[in-house]
Amino acid sequence: MNLMPKHFFNSLLDDFLELPISKNNIMKVDIFEKDDLYNMEIEIPGFKKENIMVDYKDGYLTISAKKDETKEDKEYIRRERFYGEYQRSFYIGDIDDTQINAQFNDGLLTVTFPKSDDKSSRKKSIEIQ
Repeated sequence: MNLMPKHFFNSLLDDFLELPISKNNIMKVDIFEKDDLYNMEIEIPGFKKENIMVDYKDGYLTISAKKDETKEDKEYIRRERFYGEYQRSFYIGDIDDTQINAQFNDGLLTVTFPKSDDKSSRKKSIEIQ
């Protein structure tokens, strides 16, 4: 008697018909303005703060995250969680990089930065709080 629940195999062809996981689907982003700031909310579920980097260089804000695969002695029936490196870059223009702030809480990275015309071409890593 097979004790494996039938619903594990309901979509047997899903894995064969599905396109490869897009890394952009991992970091869903909402960008909005409020007062004198731009706000970005980026979903990065399953990551720890220390594995996420926020960098600003030459007008580009780059969000990167890395998650190493843990080696476990398991026989997977289905495995959908993705491990590896993710990165997204956004052109935000030349702004005062000292005013970029980032916070990470419950899988949501929030980055705020001012609306400004200050010219800056140096690279700066943003500390996540």
